[in-house]
Amino acid sequence: MNETLAKIKQKAKQIKRDVFMLVEANKHPRVPWYVKLLSILIVAYTFSPIDLIPDFIPLLGYLDEIILVPLAISFVLKLIPSDVLEEIREIVRKSENVKQKNWTAGMIIILIWIAVLYWIASLFF
Repeated sequence: MNETLAKIKQKAKQIKRDVFMLVEANKHPRVPWYVKLLSILIVAYTFSPIDLIPDFIPLLGYLDEIILVPLAISFVLKLIPSDVLEEIREIVRKSENVKQKNWTAGMIIILIWIAVLYWIASLFF
């Protein structure tokens, strides 16, 4: 059981690093525009509190976090040229962002979603 939990934690850390690699890829001048667009969409979806499949649906609710997001991240990372990917990997390795929780960004995203939901509700009520 502890071994399985350790593997899950390791995989979660890897996904977090990969998300930061996508963020760094958007800053790199040699990354194609379509890769930047895909990576922005994946990062936004990853940090968004709204899911494609709502989490309250048993088993299926976590399908996007467990399967879809890692597959999407893997796909986009494969589109980045290998030399650029190695540069980005080194930047992320040196960066302290991977080790810190960014509560400010999370709060901003939540506030944006609350504002959007409030605006939509005010249109209907």
